[in-house]
Amino acid sequence: MLRRLFLLILLLFPALAGAVERVVPATDGALAQALKIAQAGDVLRLSNTTYFGTFEIDVPLTLLGDDTTIDGLEIGSVITVNAPNVTLRGLTVIGSGSGGDGLDAGIKLTKLAHDAVIDHNRVLGNLVGIDVHGPQGALISNNIIQGRQDRRMNDRGNGVYVWNAPGTRVIGNDVRWGRDGVFVNTSKNNEFSGNRFRDLRFAVHYMYANNSVVSGNISTGNHLGFAIMYSDNVRIEGNLSRGDRDHGIMMNYTNKSLISGNRIEQVGDKCVFIYNAHKNNFQGNSFEGCNIGIHFTAGSEKNEIAGNAFIANRTQVKYVGSKWVDWSAGGLGNYWSDHGAYDLDGNGIADSVYRPNDIMDHVLWTQPAAKLLLGSPAVQLIRWSQSAFPATLPGGVIDRAPLMHPVRPDIPIWKEIQ
Repeated sequence: MLRRLFLLILLLFPALAGAVERVVPATDGALAQALKIAQAGDVLRLSNTTYFGTFEIDVPLTLLGDDTTIDGLEIGSVITVNAPNVTLRGLTVIGSGSGGDGLDAGIKLTKLAHDAVIDHNRVLGNLVGIDVHGPQGALISNNIIQGRQDRRMNDRGNGVYVWNAPGTRVIGNDVRWGRDGVFVNTSKNNEFSGNRFRDLRFAVHYMYANNSVVSGNISTGNHLGFAIMYSDNVRIEGNLSRGDRDHGIMMNYTNKSLISGNRIEQVGDKCVFIYNAHKNNFQGNSFEGCNIGIHFTAGSEKNEIAGNAFIANRTQVKYVGSKWVDWSAGGLGNYWSDHGAYDLDGNGIADSVYRPNDIMDHVLWTQPAAKLLLGSPAVQLIRWSQSAFPATLPGGVIDRAPLMHPVRPDIPIWKEIQ
């Protein structure tokens, strides 16, 4: 009976029966042969060399590099993982193809690759860096991912592509070049934290992905920082967008989300652009040095925006509408650097309300040619009369409890990957 039980355990847990650790020599065909004979639980230590070709992993194992390069010779995906519980660590992966419907990747995790760990690798110059295509629970951490530079940006692949991969975590990676740093499509319960994104189209591009976290990331020099689209219940917390070209945060058809503790600075156009997004909560953010602090449109009035700082934006708020939208909650508003306010009772709340826009702003947004009249006495008279008689204003944002001092969220500190 005991013998039969022991044999049954070996059948159910083959890693106990034959798992070994072996060194893969630096010879032609050695890695392909090692993968062919590998058993569940094996540890394959690669040599300090370059292995040429594309490779598939079909059993749970660990692949450890020692200054090891794997070159796919520009044919298909370089490493394809078709088994759960696979770990890839310490590899330099180069030379993916340029086809596969745009999904040739340095590392591809298929729908069978549950709980994969892709850690401390260098994935360089591939069409897609790491493609997480259908598995659950993958961890992509501490990798240096550099995409293509030889095509138009929109024709390059993404650094990390996550499709229908619940529970994926992308943490602590340094992503540069290519198209989008992380592109998420049709997924949920994901986490994207502590990454650095540079020289990309979007740092994080997020579509149809609910109940997830985007936190502690750094976006610098990209066309757009964090694009959150068609998603609900997303937490966007503690991120930095500095020097991005178009927007720091864009929210499009995104609802019931928390945007908290972010710093958006020196963005060329809009710190935040909100389009048809509702029931979101913006709190504790700093929006500074942008052409427009927040631009919201397409019926995006139903958001709570309080406890934030708007500092030295050329236009603090752009909103074309006929109704008043109150940006204060529970007696707490926002800080406005251009609000010449006073606080006689010393409670930290200005004693006068703040209205960022007047009727001339609405005219200029709808009729840009009217800028020629800005210096005319008639325009100055209109603006003075509205400041003296607010009842003549057409509607817009009003902050009934503006703050006297700005919030200053902590900036994520990047430590180079060793």
